[in-house]
Amino acid sequence: MYFDVEQEHVFLELRFGPHYDRLRVPGLDGDRLRLYRLALHLSLVAGPLRLLGGDFPDAGAMRGIAEFNLRRVLSLLSPAS
Repeated sequence: MYFDVEQEHVFLELRFGPHYDRLRVPGLDGDRLRLYRLALHLSLVAGPLRLLGGDFPDAGAMRGIAEFNLRRVLSLLSPAS
């Protein structure tokens, strides 16, 4: 399966957090990074919300994940970003 390098780097940034700087490469398309970052965080809102619709045993944790990522989505959509 083929993925854009920007999509991979958005995932690496999420996965490695403050340690991502060691993996950063120059020349990535900023618009594509923003698009993939938005898509990633939207999916991290939708997934936990689907689990909350059932009888998931740790609803508080899923709610926290959804709320955290919703805040990230909103910050990505704000004019200042």
